[in-house]
Amino acid sequence: MIATPPQSADGAEQTDFKAENVTAYYAGRPACRDITLTFPPNSVTALIGPSGCGKSTFLRCLNRLHEEIPNATVDGVVSLNGTNIYDKGFEPIVARRNIGMILQKPSPFPTMAIWENAVAGLRFSGRSVGHKEQREVAERVLREANLWEEVKDVLDRPGVSLSGGQQQRLCVARAIAVRPRILLMDEPASALDPISTSRLEDLVVELSKEMTIIIVTHNLQQAARVAKNTAFMLSGEERVGELIEVGTTDQIFTRPNDKRTEDYITGRFG
Repeated sequence: MIATPPQSADGAEQTDFKAENVTAYYAGRPACRDITLTFPPNSVTALIGPSGCGKSTFLRCLNRLHEEIPNATVDGVVSLNGTNIYDKGFEPIVARRNIGMILQKPSPFPTMAIWENAVAGLRFSGRSVGHKEQREVAERVLREANLWEEVKDVLDRPGVSLSGGQQQRLCVARAIAVRPRILLMDEPASALDPISTSRLEDLVVELSKEMTIIIVTHNLQQAARVAKNTAFMLSGEERVGELIEVGTTDQIFTRPNDKRTEDYITGRFG
């Protein structure tokens, strides 16, 4: 069970989500080490750093996808409203229902229509949902993903018939259909054109009003545009990823405390 979320003074639901001393391994070798981060609710946290510093690995640890890789293990605690998702007896499917993920490459299900893709998560979660309700949910989440006006007349076409930017927003719609408390995004705009990237960024900002979002990005301008807080990671000894600094995005980009952060932000390496 996941503890009841706390509420803010105005009654809005809040989600307590944090990682404590998380170390991820591949075949016994650490890829990121001893990372502790608290993710403020209903806001965007960006994970930045050069390639190979463990950002995506750490992100996968946050909803137990890392352990799906053969010989991959995790130490540490990832807590959602006070419950460690790595506790014995805590089912991975429960973690992923509450902590959704958007991958770098859009991945609509090729045999499903656009509207079916949008509600696929409901089917996989085991809920019994009638056809009418599925169509209603599909419209709602496609509107929330800023995609409805573009696809409302072609809902029965395959999801893979859409453009890359549309496919990525379709994947966002699919993820939010089950109303996750956390949404993880791994370089979601890396393959998109500037217009599609802008639409996706607007969507991220809008969704953060209702859920906590953690986004991995190599695009520093993107982090500056969408994130309230930013965490900088870097490979240390033996090329193991470490958390160097975390703070508000404004502070990280204009007044970093660590010279390594300043060097990365100003383009001296990375």
